[in-house]
Amino acid sequence: MSHSLVTMSYIVAAILFILSLSGLSNQESSRKGNYYGMLGMAIAIIATTFNVSSSAFAILLAAIAIGGSIGARAALKVAMTQMPELVAIMHSLVGMAAVLVGFANFMDSSINVSGVEKTIHELEIYIGILIGAITFSGSVIAFGKLSEKISGKPMLLPARHWLNLGLLIAVIVLGGLFLQQTESGAGSLPLLDHGGALPLLLMTLLALAFGVHMVMAIGGADMPVVVSMLNSYSGWAAAATGFMLSNDLLIVTGALVGSSGAILSYIMCHAMNRNFISVIAGGFGTASGADAAVVEGEVQPINADEAASLLMEAKNIMIIPGYGMAVAQAQHTVYEITKLLREKGKKVGFGIHPVAGRMPGHMNVLLAEAKVPYDIVYEMDEINDDFPHVDVSIVIGANDIVNPSALDDPNSPIAGMPVLECWKGETTIVLKRSMASGYAGVGNPLFVLENTRMLFGDANTTMQAVLKALQA
Repeated sequence: MSHSLVTMSYIVAAILFILSLSGLSNQESSRKGNYYGMLGMAIAIIATTFNVSSSAFAILLAAIAIGGSIGARAALKVAMTQMPELVAIMHSLVGMAAVLVGFANFMDSSINVSGVEKTIHELEIYIGILIGAITFSGSVIAFGKLSEKISGKPMLLPARHWLNLGLLIAVIVLGGLFLQQTESGAGSLPLLDHGGALPLLLMTLLALAFGVHMVMAIGGADMPVVVSMLNSYSGWAAAATGFMLSNDLLIVTGALVGSSGAILSYIMCHAMNRNFISVIAGGFGTASGADAAVVEGEVQPINADEAASLLMEAKNIMIIPGYGMAVAQAQHTVYEITKLLREKGKKVGFGIHPVAGRMPGHMNVLLAEAKVPYDIVYEMDEINDDFPHVDVSIVIGANDIVNPSALDDPNSPIAGMPVLECWKGETTIVLKRSMASGYAGVGNPLFVLENTRMLFGDANTTMQAVLKALQA
């Protein structure tokens, strides 16, 4: 394939990626946006495949076959509840790719540049490996937290901010040493014989350590923002890889992912009343240091028949889904109940918190999968003022996003985070398996309020029982 044809293919792919992001910004156009993205990636892969030398063609095909097989298996096997950790581990692969490409470029003796071009090339390598290493280790820790293999509680080391500052200074100093030593010329092919190899290796180790420390210091309630932030990091890592390889499409695509991820992180931080700069520094999602208030009181349990009676008497109903709905795969049953209630003349809506679930848009995807109409799905800011007019709110497997302590307990780990104020309605029905605290490990005073009723059990089984009672 000629160079001009490859360039044209890359331009078409870049345009499709931009159209994909535009489509994904709206629920109604999200499916079309996915198609644009898939088509763009297919064009990019085909153009790249036919642009490699014949000696590398077989290796590239083998890599595509292996990667495609892993992707296809993940698409078929991974449940919606596992999507957040899947996204996190995919980000780690992007980071590791940037690290490996960086070291491959560093060791490539066929690259002959000098003067300013050489300095720029070495900076591209250094920055690409730095961002890639942070993305890799941070994403691995995020995967561990999201899959609950690592505790969701923040690990707060003494003088952690000074530690982060020290790591930053060390990376800058090592960068200077790296550039000085590379100017003296490279040695033979083995890595450690290259000028600048030792500072580069030390920086990589520090970057890996920083990625671990950054995410370990973040509390479970803030993990959706972490996923978005790592998405941004992976984009910049891809862009750095593009500069190293002189690949314009990688640069454009990485910049699109990096900037859109940063914007999404900012929006989510605003929704959670977090500081964006603190997120980037890895120092957010922690408590004030004092003990959170203890929740005291008796819960008022109800059964499925009683819940159905409350719904039949109500005129305005709001459903608030959380991660528990994803775990129970209850979204389809919830939609059947919604359809039945609307047929009976009830007004039914869905209230979505920006960080419901464990990744951005988690609940929106679940509801779209169940074919819930887009026009009855509302963001928190759209419906929070309407709760005093709601007759029944149904909270399905959510805890932190409907926790009053976020507003009135300054010692709470989620203090200051805007929440869905469902307790202002006439009655709140909360579906939970047990009285265990949510992912952030915070007790919820909502459960013991006078107008709250607890419906215990698996969300899907319970909602099926409610559906049968409504149909009777």
